[in-house]
Amino acid sequence: MRWKVHGERVIYESPWLRLALTDVEVPNGPRFEHHVVRATNDAAGVIVHDPDRGVLMLWRHRFITDTWGWEIPAGGLNPGEAPVDGARRETIEETGWEPGPLRFLVAYTATSGMSDLTFHCFIADGATRIGEPSDPGEAERIEWVDAPTLRRVVRDNEMRDGLSLTAVLYAFTFGFLD
Repeated sequence: MRWKVHGERVIYESPWLRLALTDVEVPNGPRFEHHVVRATNDAAGVIVHDPDRGVLMLWRHRFITDTWGWEIPAGGLNPGEAPVDGARRETIEETGWEPGPLRFLVAYTATSGMSDLTFHCFIADGATRIGEPSDPGEAERIEWVDAPTLRRVVRDNEMRDGLSLTAVLYAFTFGFLD
């Protein structure tokens, strides 16, 4: 069933998101206001895979959930930036490694019942070290993690970030990772 949207009013706005109350009506059902988070820009992430080194990962703390975990390089796109360009930029900024050619993996919305934020996931074959991360506050450490260890990381719930988890599981499922 397709819900009917009667309108939307913004209750908060920032450079990153807009929180709105959307006036919706369910077919043969009630009409009510639904909270909706509208993203200003999408986000992109990269699985940087090197057959000899493994996958380039960041070990980081997320203050919102007060959790530590492994993540792939990722971040928000700049206004007008193509997902592939943002994915490359974020990888360089966060790791100091320039990824090889990027191939598209998947795009998805993680919480489509509440938000329109779309994540774009790519995979790169290898990377070249070009220096220190320009955004050193992103991670406590940056490491190459081999496939067996990465499987254990997923199994042991050490990858809590949805973008990273989806991309890694997609890559394992469809044979992009060893």
